[in-house]
Amino acid sequence: MSISNQLKSKNNNFNLLRLIAAFAVLISHSYPLATGDGNAEPLKKLIGITLGHISVDIFFITSGFLITASLLRSKSITDYILARLLRIYPALIASTILTAFILGPLVTSIKLPDYFSYATFTYIIKNSLLIFGVQFELPGVFINVPWKNAVNGSLWTLPYELKMYFYLLVIFIAIKKISAVIPLLSFKNTILTLALLSVLLHIANHIYLHKFDNSIRLFSFFFSGAAFYCFIEKIKLEKKIAVAMLFPPLIFAGHPILFICSYILILPYIVFYFSFKPTGAIRRFNQFGDYSYGIYIYAFPSQQLVMFLLPNSSVFELTLISSLLTFALAYFSWHLIEKNSLKLKKSHPFKNRVKHEV
Repeated sequence: MSISNQLKSKNNNFNLLRLIAAFAVLISHSYPLATGDGNAEPLKKLIGITLGHISVDIFFITSGFLITASLLRSKSITDYILARLLRIYPALIASTILTAFILGPLVTSIKLPDYFSYATFTYIIKNSLLIFGVQFELPGVFINVPWKNAVNGSLWTLPYELKMYFYLLVIFIAIKKISAVIPLLSFKNTILTLALLSVLLHIANHIYLHKFDNSIRLFSFFFSGAAFYCFIEKIKLEKKIAVAMLFPPLIFAGHPILFICSYILILPYIVFYFSFKPTGAIRRFNQFGDYSYGIYIYAFPSQQLVMFLLPNSSVFELTLISSLLTFALAYFSWHLIEKNSLKLKKSHPFKNRVKHEV
């Protein structure tokens, strides 16, 4: 059965998968935040990448798939842009303001007049807009914890996410213009070509340069997800294929280059197999809401706050306590901000309708 048949039911495991990935980021961050050692996570010592690294890759794969679906189903370009803005910014701005105006003043080691300085307001502006990058520090905040000065280290991925949305839209508009002159050129084939080239570049980067390049890495996974959506009619999800794909990374776990190359190649298929194939009681999770974004944007400051209040916390204690605090914040973020923000899309008077042939 192809992915397109799975999509017809509009019943999948994306919410659960992203929730697991968000909590996996929290678990991964607990090691450096509790110890001050960026290489403390056991998985990194074993395979060269962390649980958080894998989780971010999963986020970008699913994002590429879902955002491409959003673009091709949108009634207009305005519709697409508004949907992206409403999903990212309301909760992010609320989180940034809460961090700067409530958390910061409570834990800063300097006097409040000094705290409310230029640096505090640039933190709010940069982290609320993302287009000027991300600022991780607030004056005097978290300077006596193991991982010093960082208030919300997880935000680094969001500017990349916005760039992917922009790239996808530019490609879509450009192809519509060019295809009038070159009829054989299509959006879906362009996306597939970009996905294949970026995956090859991603692999070559590890083989020849032996380094992680986040721009290449996140581009390749996002457009791999986008390519999966473009070919949903042809891609079939088979259990035997998914199981077989798990063997190379397991076999090459002790060889960093072979592991990362096999990992890059198999991860998208594994992600979509889990997203669509397990059924039954697991699907009931969709009734509860999508808390993954809230968990992602609140986990890091929650963990730093725990280490500030309970400085001798172990990795396990930090994970447990911060998980409870983070989920509470994510719960309110979803029900008070995110869900209501998404409803605003329906009230927008869409104009400039365009056809979305692929």
